[in-house]
Amino acid sequence: SADPIAERAKVPVLGPSNTAKGIPQIGEYISRVSAPVAIVAPNSVKQALKINPQIKKVAVLFAQNDAFSKSEAETFQKTVKDQKLDLVTVQKFQTTDTDFQTQATNAINVKPDLVIISGLAADGGNLIKQLRQLGYKGLIIGGNGLNTSNLFPVCQAQCNDVLIAQAYSPELVSEINKAFRDAYKAQNKKEPPQFSAQAFTGVQVFVEALKVLDSKTKINTLPLDQLRTQLNKQILAGSYNTPLGEIAFDPEGEVKQRQFYVAQIKMESDGKNGKFSFLK
Repeated sequence: SADPIAERAKVPVLGPSNTAKGIPQIGEYISRVSAPVAIVAPNSVKQALKINPQIKKVAVLFAQNDAFSKSEAETFQKTVKDQKLDLVTVQKFQTTDTDFQTQATNAINVKPDLVIISGLAADGGNLIKQLRQLGYKGLIIGGNGLNTSNLFPVCQAQCNDVLIAQAYSPELVSEINKAFRDAYKAQNKKEPPQFSAQAFTGVQVFVEALKVLDSKTKINTLPLDQLRTQLNKQILAGSYNTPLGEIAFDPEGEVKQRQFYVAQIKMESDGKNGKFSFLK
């Protein structure tokens, strides 16, 4: 909802976690460093098929009151059909729900080989936990809203083996990623998650674009409206070596990113702590 306001004011935006469909199309000042869900999400379905090629029946469950989860669930449903799989049920819930017995039971009753959940950490984690408690033993894919260690205390041991597509890997070998990863770990005592890497990348792109502008004309001599317009043009013209890998932008402000990943949650035996284990 902030993007149209920024567009009207001609203030450049670099969305660090705005992955729903149509964000860069809001206007010429709206760009993003977060790859769209339509690019990222299908990777987790393809990985699930690598783990279990016998998958045929798929259930999709999503938070209907969250615009991103709704958009992501549409992408997942399209991916299921594109992979020639059978979409056996689509169940809706609210991000504020805590009891998912009805949706979980409805899903289990159609005997899916794969369950896909688009929601946030609290609701998604509780849904995972209740699916497992009711006896579901197949693979589970979590959407981008579940891509956080905040999920671990919610579903605990039942988080184990959940698959989540990633736009970032801490293990990417590059000078900038090593510097970012080392700095993050020194301060937070854990690996940087995707959202932090994307936020860093957004700031990095702004800084590098401003440096290029400043080398041509000292930016402190430019009127603010002129600086914003030139900064926006420079952002779109550049390419950047970031913790996400090398990125650039198309003329609409959509990020062009080469590398994507899938991680599987691995919980420790205490059921409280876990990590995202990146799959090859």
